[in-house]
Amino acid sequence: MSREFELCPGRRVGGEQPCFIIAEIGQNHQGDLALAKRMIRMAKDCGADCAKFQKSELEYKFNKKALERPYTSKHSWGKTYGEHKRHLEFSHDQYRELKKYAEDIGIFFTASGMDEMAVEFLHELDVPFFKVGSGDTNNFLYLEKTAKKGRPMVISSGMQSMNTMHQVYQIVKPINPNFCFLQCTSAYPLQPEDVNLRVISAYQSAFPDIPIGYSGHETGIAISVAAVAMGAKVVERHVTLNKTWKGSDHQASLEPNELAELVKAIRTVEKAMGSPVKQLLPCEMACNEKLGKSVVAKVSIPEGAILTLDMLTVKVGEPKGFPPEAIFDLVGQKVKKNVEEDETITEQAVENPVKKVKC
Repeated sequence: MSREFELCPGRRVGGEQPCFIIAEIGQNHQGDLALAKRMIRMAKDCGADCAKFQKSELEYKFNKKALERPYTSKHSWGKTYGEHKRHLEFSHDQYRELKKYAEDIGIFFTASGMDEMAVEFLHELDVPFFKVGSGDTNNFLYLEKTAKKGRPMVISSGMQSMNTMHQVYQIVKPINPNFCFLQCTSAYPLQPEDVNLRVISAYQSAFPDIPIGYSGHETGIAISVAAVAMGAKVVERHVTLNKTWKGSDHQASLEPNELAELVKAIRTVEKAMGSPVKQLLPCEMACNEKLGKSVVAKVSIPEGAILTLDMLTVKVGEPKGFPPEAIFDLVGQKVKKNVEEDETITEQAVENPVKKVKC
């Protein structure tokens, strides 16, 4: 069982806690503050636990040449990559406004700090936890500095190897024990054959003392639901209001009806996981009474006879008698009254019966 910790005030993850569902708005807000608020409200209305954005201090995330390179993609918001990113980047004051809005409507708010200075701002903003995007998971200096802030961490693992993830664990764990890993493949949209859900199990084995989750970029909800069935304690999915909008993430995002369905499906799967104890349940009693079988006399059996296997069979019988699994225990027992062919074998018909009970 993975260790539990408090990811957000009053909300624990890991162990038997419900899956924590992150609606990744990212930069699907198109640089529009009002639209960003609509998306936070949508995440809340659909039942997500957290609305998440991506915060960059662009001069710290990119060098000059990266910001100056031409950006002619159909998804571009500017002539250069820097112009494009600046269009999508909210200011500090806008982030404060968005966080307050999320608090007012009752949903947790955070962001991926995409560089060290963004992490400094988010720490000052007092987000409940830091999300480490896959692009910074092998940025060990960044990880160390972020871990030292003391806030819980959710660390995605796209583009990384298991060896790298062991190194990440060894760096973060001694500094800050409150973190989890998310299995992730950094492709948009992600094809099913590249998801590799079995990495969740590998992480659970390699890191048994931290929760493991899943960050998905596939289309639809089935794979994310399967991740929860495999034990994912955090699920993150990109969300949008319209998949046809300009932007490279929209196609791999969930529209409101899909997000609502994902939340509903995850909560249903969590209920269905239930108990590892196999037993006859109260809800099965009606079916057992109607269709549960009993040991029945295959032939007429006279009083005083010693039961043999060829005297017995199994049928749905009235009244109920010995259950089918007791048939071998009845062999060698003495019958203390006549039993007609096709009659149920009851306790009253056998000396010293040892009746097996379903439990």
